[in-house]
Amino acid sequence: MAHTVTLIPGDGIGPEVVNATVRILEATGVKFEWESFAAGAEAYEKYKEYIPKELTQSIERTHIGLKGPVTTPVGGGFSSINVALRKQFELFANFRPIINLPGVPTKYPDVDLIVVRENTEGLYSGIEHEVVPGVVESLKIITERASTRIAKFAFEYAREFKRKKIHAIHKANIMKMSDGLFIRCSRNISRGYPEITYGEHIVDNTCMQLVMNPYQYDVLLLENLYGDIISDLCAGLVGGLGLVPGANFGHECAVFEAVHGSAPDIAGKDIANPTAVLRSAILMLRHLGEENAANHIRLAMEKVYTEKMHLTRDVGGAAGTTEFTDAMLQALETIPRPKPVVEEVEI
Repeated sequence: MAHTVTLIPGDGIGPEVVNATVRILEATGVKFEWESFAAGAEAYEKYKEYIPKELTQSIERTHIGLKGPVTTPVGGGFSSINVALRKQFELFANFRPIINLPGVPTKYPDVDLIVVRENTEGLYSGIEHEVVPGVVESLKIITERASTRIAKFAFEYAREFKRKKIHAIHKANIMKMSDGLFIRCSRNISRGYPEITYGEHIVDNTCMQLVMNPYQYDVLLLENLYGDIISDLCAGLVGGLGLVPGANFGHECAVFEAVHGSAPDIAGKDIANPTAVLRSAILMLRHLGEENAANHIRLAMEKVYTEKMHLTRDVGGAAGTTEFTDAMLQALETIPRPKPVVEEVEI
């Protein structure tokens, strides 16, 4: 039976890295039916909507999406498509595993972190208005419902995959009511998981601790804006945003996406690295129950990165998007299909 997936290629380098990922996914033997839609500026040119209703209807029908990067204007223009999709489908949990790839030199080998971020509220949700000319107010909304929900997601994940520690990250020393509510909800949930060590760190101290010793952390639980900042910092520990996956989970739908930008300056030059989208697709395969295919791609990627012969320029190689993709396809042919194994870092 084929999996029907909503495909959002995005813009800039998005179509290149998404098309490369689709080629690799289809080479696993898993059957897909893709429903492809534009979003953002390209969609507005065609439909006068930044998120076309056809795209919305597709996700409502398929319950799953694979998304490339979409440009978000800075300081004006339309709102973030990423944020809009998360709100529209109540994709409340942003999930980012931070794990090294072989062959990529970093200051920190063997990093294994999980960043769990509340995805629907907080300061990052963009509720703001101009009070009077020259004065703008942004609202930070923290609710017991959303804070409890994301804490439970993090603890359930930790229990299922035998993670040892969760740290709730906050600024409750200053924002005593909003961040105070977030950590109170986290504490309440933690009491139901006595096998998991629970701790709390202030967000600015966490940034320092991460660059000094990331190994002290296991699962990081954060509200929206802190989670966006910390997850990018953590990506830097393992080589950058071009290498890490992202997933957004709701009760009914899930969207898997690259967390890097659209890089319009290199679009169409066949030099973009598809790794972030591809690792996001591995998360998608696991979500679909296709463990065998997910492990097969992971092993092929490890082979390509270990051999270092067909890596893209951002990780020290000289290959382009097509050459890297062809190397992945060759690796899939040469590596025996592994038996299904549930890995502890992905869902």
